[in-house]
Amino acid sequence: MSYRDLREFIKVLENKGLLHRIAVEVDPILEASEITDRMCKSPQGGKALFFEKVKGSPFPVVTNIFGSFERMALALEIEHLDDVAKRIEELLNQAPPKTLFEKLAMLPKLFEFSKYLPKTVKHAPCQEVIEKDNPDLSKLPVLKTWPGDGQPTDEGRFITFPMVFTRDPENGRPNCGMYRIHIYNKKTTGMHWHIHKDGARHYDKYKKMQLRMPAAIAVGSDPAVIYSASAPLPESIDEMLFAGFLRREPVEMVKCITCDIEVPANSEVVIEGYIDPGEMRVEGPFGDHTGFYSAADNYPVFHVTCITHRKDLIYPATVVGKPPMEDCYMGKATERIFLPLMKLDFPEIQDINLPMEGVFHNFALISIKKSYPGHAKKIIHGLWGKGQMMFSKLLIVVDEDVDVQNLSYTAWRVLNNVDWRRDVVISEGPLDDLDHAANWPRYGAKMGIDATRKTREEGMMRDWPDEIFMSEEIKTLVDRRWKEYGF
Repeated sequence: MSYRDLREFIKVLENKGLLHRIAVEVDPILEASEITDRMCKSPQGGKALFFEKVKGSPFPVVTNIFGSFERMALALEIEHLDDVAKRIEELLNQAPPKTLFEKLAMLPKLFEFSKYLPKTVKHAPCQEVIEKDNPDLSKLPVLKTWPGDGQPTDEGRFITFPMVFTRDPENGRPNCGMYRIHIYNKKTTGMHWHIHKDGARHYDKYKKMQLRMPAAIAVGSDPAVIYSASAPLPESIDEMLFAGFLRREPVEMVKCITCDIEVPANSEVVIEGYIDPGEMRVEGPFGDHTGFYSAADNYPVFHVTCITHRKDLIYPATVVGKPPMEDCYMGKATERIFLPLMKLDFPEIQDINLPMEGVFHNFALISIKKSYPGHAKKIIHGLWGKGQMMFSKLLIVVDEDVDVQNLSYTAWRVLNNVDWRRDVVISEGPLDDLDHAANWPRYGAKMGIDATRKTREEGMMRDWPDEIFMSEEIKTLVDRRWKEYGF
């Protein structure tokens, strides 16, 4: 059975000794963030934190719930992060049925998709309390995470774990994305979606049509739903369908009170509202997952029309900054889960590693089964043309026998295999909105490195040397006599 909601997941963490409760009062302005940052930097990501008394609010705060490999696996109810990828791979590898028996055998697999479609309910825990007449964001224990956050005219508080629900005005297709929310005052916020995101595309359509855009911000749900909001899915795939696939059970959705948007029924709090086309306001700065402040810039303004929540709501927040942080483990889950989808376009890819230090979009290591001259460079250019891989500032491609999860060995192979004039590709194109090193916003240079073995066709004028390995006979002998040596 999947987790019913966030609090059930919290209970599991506590029962396993993976959650620490803080009973004394803690200030949501910087203090909770500093405590969380220290915990994130602890060995293996430390523990999840439950702040029972938050200054200025009657509601508790929980942080770092996904901040370790163990907690990330628990969140998705799996033993290893690769387990989801195996399920996806099994579905993708189904050959077209040839006989009636094969078609009948595939029916359960096809049914697996349909049974995870979100379903609408009329009554929901997230609407136990409805504040429609005078909604007030200041009642929520929203954190200020870094000293330079926000403008001088506000407290610099940001909702950092939001699930922002929008709908395409042309085809009605829903979308859920995780875009930080800058709180300006009791009833307005900034909506920080980058121009490459689906929410921004929806907004552009409303703007061209000169229509007010409905939206809803849900905070707190079961862990599969929260994670799915951050997943780099194609626009055609509903994040709530993907969440249902992860949790092996449909996500229950409920219609908002004041707008035609559906949100997860098990959410802790839902902020309903709208965005007027063309209304912009300075949002930021914000201490971001890159470890640097992202600059203040103009973004759409979100107006609150209603706040609904559970009577005993628990407010989840994440703190981002210099890695390792909680979002790094979410990123590693994405790396493992989406590898089979990457192999659909590039079946020669064996494995991929997005090191935490690369903060997702700066660095990727890829191993491939090389079949022809220039194969690695084909992969480099191909990945730059695929989805969010276009933001990768550095791609390094190695041979299939390199374990890219072993950074030390991989670095040794790369540094020995590369001729910098022959093997480096410099290109220009889109960059992540948070990249501060480029001369222009969202556009700049990136580098690909072909660290595979080279052939004569690639300009190699000498035979490639063999790597040093000890003979198996001697290794077996030494294994057998190891205790004789006095070790």
